[in-house]
Amino acid sequence: MSDFNPEKLFVIYTGDVTATTPVIPRKYTLTHSDVTGELFLTIGIQYAWENINEMRDEVLGEWRHKSGNTFYYCVHLYIDQGEYDINAATKRNEIFVRELPLALTAIRYGDRALFNKHPHLNQSFIIVNFISAYPQFARQENWGTFDVY
Repeated sequence: MSDFNPEKLFVIYTGDVTATTPVIPRKYTLTHSDVTGELFLTIGIQYAWENINEMRDEVLGEWRHKSGNTFYYCVHLYIDQGEYDINAATKRNEIFVRELPLALTAIRYGDRALFNKHPHLNQSFIIVNFISAYPQFARQENWGTFDVY
């Protein structure tokens, strides 16, 4: 896994989203440059589909309300929908698993003003959905809470 470098993270808020409001709806689109190592985090009420390229190696996330003051963070990772053979899908899965801690750290850091205003979000579970046509890669996992990232 790469080390997180805050100087290589660029954050943009879109629509009516600010650094601290709203919690819901609040969607995150994290993309990157393989050449520069820069990370680009767009936070808005919709995903930044215009920032997603044909490689589909983005990390999408959103806050969801469970009950009361309890939230969870839902991540969507696109492995494939049958366009890759099993070897390519295996490699994509491995890369997502390896790099997801860095992505979650970048999201937590990039939206730190929200976490400072709503510290209970640090204890929210992170539920990761791996989207794949291959049953061995299509799964949902609990990746802990933001207070470890």
